[in-house]
Amino acid sequence: MITESVILRVHPGREASPIIARQRGCLTHSLKRGIEDPSTYLLTVEWESLEDHETGFRGSADYQEWRRLLHPFYVELPPVPHYSEVDLAG
Repeated sequence: MITESVILRVHPGREASPIIARQRGCLTHSLKRGIEDPSTYLLTVEWESLEDHETGFRGSADYQEWRRLLHPFYVELPPVPHYSEVDLAG
């Protein structure tokens, strides 16, 4: 499982519904608004694999729609790092 975590800085008052839930390999996602800075959002997406995000979603027509809806409202394009689980027991 791969976790994508990105902080989205958007212009205040601009909101869009995520279309990510219907993507192949998307296990779960959440969107949280910043408390100290309400113009920031933390989007966390758990993917079955990195390819599901990088190739599947980013190569889809849905991603073009995502870009059309959201990218104009970003203050800046965010980095999108990916993380994998660490075995803390061993």
